[in-house]
Amino acid sequence: MAIPDFLLDPNAVLNDESQWRFRSPPDYTTSNINFEATKSTSWETNPLSLECLIQNLVKNWEKEASYKVDSKEWRTISQETYAFHLNGGPAMSADNMLRMGTYNALIGENGVKGVYETAAMDFSKSHKLFKSALRTFNWEVLEVLGEPPKVSIKWRHWGTMTGNYRAKLSSGRTVTAKANGKVIEVFGITVAGVNDKFEITSLETFWEPESMFRQM
Repeated sequence: MAIPDFLLDPNAVLNDESQWRFRSPPDYTTSNINFEATKSTSWETNPLSLECLIQNLVKNWEKEASYKVDSKEWRTISQETYAFHLNGGPAMSADNMLRMGTYNALIGENGVKGVYETAAMDFSKSHKLFKSALRTFNWEVLEVLGEPPKVSIKWRHWGTMTGNYRAKLSSGRTVTAKANGKVIEVFGITVAGVNDKFEITSLETFWEPESMFRQM
């Protein structure tokens, strides 16, 4: 079986003819340049390593989850069995994630007390908020344990806070944090399942959302 393009190229799905959120594929040029300049690993020197293949898979999944508005067009997932779990919580389908937005799905429905309320943020609001504060927010694999069909991934997510953070709470209070020019860096673990087509069947992600807000 040929290796799927989404395992070999982190930007493979951007070439798809799909229903894109903003009518055309997003431009990852700035993000890709920043990734190459600030990453801590170099898995691409061995493009067939499990670490590189997994990193490319997740990067393509993120692009589809964020910008393809029809989940049936997500090539990186198993349409029959895909489910996402955050910190041991209930399963979330691809359509659930589309409704919530990827930032909200990764922060959780309860938000972060005193600084972020998921219920007040849809996809558009949440993306505008975080992309204003962090122009890029890259992701890399640090370590992979196990072998397909199930692997555990230790990862790093990071970006420089070049913009202000401003979120309004249901209490009427507005939480603000001025751009500090610092690298916001978080770490986590994801247990990923894949099928024989290398499509994602499940993602169980564990991390502390509060750790991101403490750095702002």
